[in-house]
Amino acid sequence: MKPTPQQHFGSDNYAGICPEVFSAMSDANHGHAVSYGDDEHTQLACDKIREIFDADCEVFFVFNGTAANALALSSLCQGFHSIICQQQAHIQVDECGAPELFTHGAKMLTAPGVEGKLRPEDVLRLASNPEDNFHSHLPRALSLTQNTECGTVYSPSELSALTAAAKQKGLYTHMDGARFANALVTLNCHPADITWRAGVDVLCLGGSKNGLGLGEAVVFFNKSLAKDFDRRCKQAGQMASKMRVLSSQWLGLLNNDVWRRNASHANDMAQQLATGIKAIGKININYPVQANAVFANFPDATAQALHQRGWHFYEFPGAGYRLMCAWDTAPETVEAFLADLNECLPSNE
Repeated sequence: MKPTPQQHFGSDNYAGICPEVFSAMSDANHGHAVSYGDDEHTQLACDKIREIFDADCEVFFVFNGTAANALALSSLCQGFHSIICQQQAHIQVDECGAPELFTHGAKMLTAPGVEGKLRPEDVLRLASNPEDNFHSHLPRALSLTQNTECGTVYSPSELSALTAAAKQKGLYTHMDGARFANALVTLNCHPADITWRAGVDVLCLGGSKNGLGLGEAVVFFNKSLAKDFDRRCKQAGQMASKMRVLSSQWLGLLNNDVWRRNASHANDMAQQLATGIKAIGKININYPVQANAVFANFPDATAQALHQRGWHFYEFPGAGYRLMCAWDTAPETVEAFLADLNECLPSNE
């Protein structure tokens, strides 16, 4: 019997904490520090994010991406507003109604887009309110996911076109950047080029999928939207008393470009995986592999056989089986999976 794999392709959340982040947390774990974010480590982490984005922005640290998205959107919307997003967006299908809860009822307006990406015409159509009266939700926000739930990446020009359409309709733009770093290294551009320079008002910057133990950063480029956000965090149970535990992780991730290195490695492993799948020649890959995700059409029997050999990955209805690579995915893990995949495919005989 083969040993159970120690690494998997179920999610980049499966990976542990990268060494640089652990080291930064250890460095912060000395003596006493002022609580609730008034400590040196938190201030340094906020300043580092401002430096990276070349922006005078407001930065807040929360425990997870669902809270980041829901609280950020609650700063943009009230209960009678609506939020435009792609139909597979995390805020629509994977957050258990948290955005609706924290906005007190804001409605999601969705479009399929193309390869997981919304188009300006989608925004203009969904933001139109032909009745224009108080009987219907009032569109107020556009939410974009970078990179998308299909593993595709918005270019700076695509983002600028989308935010221009949003502004035309009086909408703010929120970006779910759970895998922002993976998109950034694919585009090889300045972080500002795909955020505030492209018209994004608030970014939920992901860390837990890129080497943190836990935590995301909510970055307000439109600082007026950040008013009382600290109170939103406190009310929602997202204000860490020992904030240095959260914020010091970001110093380990962002200093010396560790975040880019981690994301680049994950993307490279996805390319290696996709190349190997294509070489087998019997499996379709459903979307361009532009970040750290591969969506492939395995026969269900093959998927079950791989699960029985200990491999973890998930099926996404209509999109095939998703294989996620992480900051620590080893080339040997990819090769071992490809070998098992080849053995588990139906015989042509």
